[in-house]
Formats: sequence, structure tokens, C-alpha cells
Amino acid sequence: MSLLCDLQINLNHELTFFLNQDLISEYSGFLRKIIKQSKKKKKNHKNSRIIIEVEDFPGGSDGFELVSRFCYSNGGGISIDVSNVSILYCSSSFLEMTEKLCSSNLLLQTEKFLEGVFYWSWNDVLLCLKSCEQVFLHADSYGLVDKLVFGVLAKIAQNSDMSHVFASSSPSSSASASSHSPDTAKTRSDSDKRSTSRSFSCKTSNEWWFDDMSILGPRIIEKLIKNLGAYNKKNNSLVLTRFLLHYLKTKLQNKSNNKHEYSGLADTAVQGVVFAAKTAFSCRKIFWVLRVLSGFNISNESRIGLESVIGEMLDQATLDDLLIPAGGKREKGFYDVDLVIRLVKVFVRIGNSEEDENLRMTRIVGKLIDKYLREISPDQNLKVSKFLEVAESLPDSARDWFDGLYRAIDIYLESHLKLSSEDRTKICRCLNYKKLTLETCKQLAKNPKIPPNIAVLALKSQQLSDETPTLSSEDKSKVNKIRNSRNYLEEKPILVRLKGFDISSEKFEDDLRMMNLERKLWNSPEIVCKEKKSEVVSRLVRHGHTHSSSNFPRLC
Repeated sequence: MSLLCDLQINLNHELTFFLNQDLISEYSGFLRKIIKQSKKKKKNHKNSRIIIEVEDFPGGSDGFELVSRFCYSNGGGISIDVSNVSILYCSSSFLEMTEKLCSSNLLLQTEKFLEGVFYWSWNDVLLCLKSCEQVFLHADSYGLVDKLVFGVLAKIAQNSDMSHVFASSSPSSSASASSHSPDTAKTRSDSDKRSTSRSFSCKTSNEWWFDDMSILGPRIIEKLIKNLGAYNKKNNSLVLTRFLLHYLKTKLQNKSNNKHEYSGLADTAVQGVVFAAKTAFSCRKIFWVLRVLSGFNISNESRIGLESVIGEMLDQATLDDLLIPAGGKREKGFYDVDLVIRLVKVFVRIGNSEEDENLRMTRIVGKLIDKYLREISPDQNLKVSKFLEVAESLPDSARDWFDGLYRAIDIYLESHLKLSSEDRTKICRCLNYKKLTLETCKQLAKNPKIPPNIAVLALKSQQLSDETPTLSSEDKSKVNKIRNSRNYLEEKPILVRLKGFDISSEKFEDDLRMMNLERKLWNSPEIVCKEKKSEVVSRLVRHGHTHSSSNFPRLC
């Protein structure tokens, strides 16, 4: 028995095989060389067992076992099929099982079997490609992967219009597929041929292979894309871009996948999206692309490209589109606020270069950002500085009115009760008080969460922004005299100027009415001022405001 097992092979530091030297040497040129070298070193040790260390053997123990069975059965004993031909081909190539040693050796048999790849069924080609993943590095170096990839492309070409696969601009009108295989794709109805779709979920006649190809690993898919000459920046095919998006979406659901292996495919998909964005993708779909591909560590260049495309189309976005969860830890907030800021900056930059963009920005994007701020305001991790950064990313011209932004501030203050007076004052700096409606200004003035000095500033701005009615030259002279006598208005808010004025929640509403009444008096003819002057003074007396004429402003 010892003579029959005079060769010990330690395979990949995992398993040990005991074989016969002469039998293995008859089929393997690789092992024959090593055995001869070992025998020369052990001339004085006849019948001693030779130990050989074999590392990085393709197919591992399963592949070596198949090869051993082939040798011990005198070139038979195994059946070559699509599931094992990849392993057998790589193993026989590694062991140099060529015709120089014996006729009909294992390498020749596998080569003959692979010659019929273009006549295999679609499923057989896919199964063989799938088995290549176990021995990818060897299969790639031996040219087997390329051979099988060309077989797959041949099958796709037989059942698809390849001119659409390589289309480089707008989406084509193609038939809706009713099956996922080439055989049934041929039998699609005429009504299906006339249908068109841009949806990712509804595959067209050029997309029947998407689901089937999704079973393959990233290295196989990368090889296919490279053979088509559409890898990374060279990708201008809409169909390939759709396939990559479909493929990456399926892989994203498997948390066990190493996302770094897919980064090259993700970047390739981004290039295709950017290339055909304006003709083939809506703003919502590009947001979907950003959500999916962000999980695959896309390059900074790809991310900037996607964000630039979205920023240019931001007027088409909805609130749901902007609510993208922040990745990683939640210390900076639940939503990715920084992304929205970058998108708005892109939109503003593009809008500044085109004359008609300002109106579009005013009507749509301004309202959208105000809605976004109202939605994210309850987030306890949202800092005042980040709130302001979003609010101030748009110029004042982007908002007809600032009422929506005020409501967002009100929600923020309601949700962040522990804010300091300084922060409550700071967050109001993004408001343009002159663009607050009178009703909103009243609400602001009565809001106990708003610092009193902010309420005063808002009231003052309302007064200064009020338009003077059409008056005669005499009336204008009187009005100017009244306003010139109120120099304090240019220096301090009215409620601060009045000594002893108590800004309390109980009295603020009544005081506001007084201010509105006084505001009407300033901009009315003199006769009206005389009629109302006594009413205002009497109200001030009721509230305990007794002041000298130097401290209290003259009404007329």
C-alpha cells in the first residue's frame, strides 16, 4: 500500500492527498517536474514518500478530487458539464495536463467542450459563468471569462436590438417583455411592441436579461462592461446604465456583500446617468439613483456629477425627494441637510447665469426649501447654524413672502425649548421682516418664543415699509414734518424708546393694536390724526404710560 501512495500533496494548506507518483506524472506535467526534482534530491532515499506543497490551486479540494478521479480512471470517471467545466479547465491548465503527456488529456477535453459555448442555451452559459466565480483569477488569466462573456453577448444579440444596447442618448421606444428568457421574448405580442416605458421596474425587449444576469458577481459584470467598451467614463449606453442600476439595486439588499467590490460599477452607472440625464431621467429618478448608489462608495467625482444634475433640476423636486436620511451616526441630524445645501447652491449658481431662472426659483424652489425646513425643524440634532445655512442658501429674491420661513422658525423654537436667548435671536436673522405679511408680523409679535427685540424690529420694518397714500403737496409737507420729528424711530424701536413699557404676553396684543393705530395716523391726513390723537393718548394712560412730551412721540 505504501508503494501505491508514495506521493503526498498538501493542497492550499487545507487538505492532504496521498497519490501514486507514476500515475499522476502520466497526466500532469506540473507535478512530473516537481517529482523529478524531488527524486534528485533524495537519491539515497529510495521508496521514500515525496511531499509536495501546492498553493492557490483553482477549485480547491473539489477541483483536485475531480482531477484525481480522472487520472485514476485512465482518462475517464468524470462527466464534463456546464457546472464543472470551468473548474476542470482551470485545474487542468494549472497542472499542465496537455497532449504532450497523453492523448485526450483533460485540458483537451475541456477545450473541446467549451468550443460549443455559442450553441449552448442561455441558462447554460449563465451557469458556466456563475461557476467561474470560484476560480475567477485563474479563469480570467486563462481567457475563459472572456470566452464565456462573448457567449453571453452573443445570446443577448440574438434576442435584442444591439443598436439600442449601445444607444448613447435618448431612450428608445421598445417593446415590453413578458418573460425573462430569449425563447419567450420572441413571442411577445404586437401590442407589447408598441408600448414604451421609462420605468426601471418595467423591462423592455432590450432588458429581458436584467434579472438573469443579476445572479453574477461584480467581477464578471465588470468584465462584461469592459468588453463592451463602456466602463466608467466611457459609458454612454442607456440600456447598460439601466442594467447597472437594476443590478446594483438587487445587490444593495444583500448586506453580506462587500460594497467596495461594486464601486467601479456604481461609478460607471453614474456616468451613464449624467450623460443621459436630461433626456432619459426625471429629477425623482436621479434622486433614486443617488440613494441607491450612495451605498456603494461612489467616487467624489461621481457624487458631484449627480448632485450637479439634480441641482439643475431642483425645481422639479418634491419634499419627499429631499428627505434623504443621513448615513452613519445621527449626531448631525436625521436627514442629510448638507446634501440639500449643496443642491440649492448648484441651482442658485445656474439660476444666476440665466435670466428666466429667477422667476422659477422664486415660485418653486423657495417654497420647497421652506417646506423642507418645516419638516426637519423638530429634529433635536439640527443645530441653529445648520438651519440658517439651509435658509440662507437662497437669496431674498427666491421668496415672495417670508411667512413660510417664519413658520419653520416657530416649529424649531417649539421643538427646541432649551435654546438660549442668543440662539433664538440668531435664528431669526434669516427673516426679511419687510416681506412678512401684516398678519404674520402680528403673530410674530405675540409669539412668546420670539425675543422681544426681534418682535420690535419686525414691527418697525412693517411701519417703514408701509406705502404713503397719495397726498397733496401740503399734506406731504405735514407728513414729512411729522416723520422728521420722530428721529428716535431711526435709532431705537418704539417699544424700547418708551420708558417703563412692559412687554408681557398679556399686554402685547393690546399694544400691537395701539401700534397699528399709530401707524395709520402717521400716514393719514391731518384731520384724521386730530380725531384719533385723543384716543391713543387715553389708551396709553390706561396702561400706565405717563411720559413727558420729550419721551413720547408727537402724533401730529
